[in-house]
Amino acid sequence: MTEFLAAHKQTIGILLGVLAGMAARLYMLHTDYRQYPTYPHGRIIHISLGVIAAALGAVAVPALLNKDYTAITFLALAAQQFRDVRKMERETLTVIDRLELVPRGATYIEGIAMVFEGRNYLVILAAFTTSLAAILWEWYAGIGAALLMLLAVRQLRSGKSISHIASASVAKVRQDGPDLFVDDIYMMNVGLEVNQGIIRERGIGIVLTPYNPNGKATISNLGQRQAILYDLSTLLGVYRDEGEPALVPLAKLDMKDGRLAIFMLPQEKNESKAREIVERVPILESAVRMPTEAGVNHKEGRASG
Repeated sequence: MTEFLAAHKQTIGILLGVLAGMAARLYMLHTDYRQYPTYPHGRIIHISLGVIAAALGAVAVPALLNKDYTAITFLALAAQQFRDVRKMERETLTVIDRLELVPRGATYIEGIAMVFEGRNYLVILAAFTTSLAAILWEWYAGIGAALLMLLAVRQLRSGKSISHIASASVAKVRQDGPDLFVDDIYMMNVGLEVNQGIIRERGIGIVLTPYNPNGKATISNLGQRQAILYDLSTLLGVYRDEGEPALVPLAKLDMKDGRLAIFMLPQEKNESKAREIVERVPILESAVRMPTEAGVNHKEGRASG
């Protein structure tokens, strides 16, 4: 048995690398409330890409050890293919988004496309690391490396949510004549009495209070606001149809202190659930703003201190 393992060390390393890469991709592949990737065909596409990525990462190790540097060319071609996957996801979701009552928005779509591209690179890294450990040392070292990579994938699988940058609280929806407010933040003008009655019956309001200037700048991003409205509408439903502008969910800033007021008419009126949903909305990478990290702000802090 020992002689067999020694004779087929590279083959075993490649197999372990492919299995580790596939395990990482399957662990990261999750169809949630957004129904994306779709089941089963969307999943089949991403699993197939995962197999390709895992194979490339695993085979690259023996190729490089044998000084076959053309393996780098194949990895570069794979990177180009995964960039094309990102483009494909972006275009597909953009077309679908036009048919949503409450769209995701361009920032959310770009975030999803970025995630699918990045996860293929994580698969390559997991396969490469596992294959390298198994070939340089022993098969059990490869298994250990695979477990470490799965732990790393678990940490990188999900980012921060709104609860990390702002506190959410249920707020009163009130109408002063045709003017609609959430707490003390003006939302819009609703002239029709029919719509005013629907708002009194179904309207809910949430106010986000940022913890610091970074959070304030992030929730002010229009793409991040649209992501909040999309998640709320997907999970609670939305009481509207095409051509009903007065019933569209809204997110508006208080210009004085940076609070964000959210108004919507859900199918299921549950304010505590709405608050929890808002807190769990992911922070979009493209929406993150960190003004406190700017050098000019550091200078101001030293000057005032």
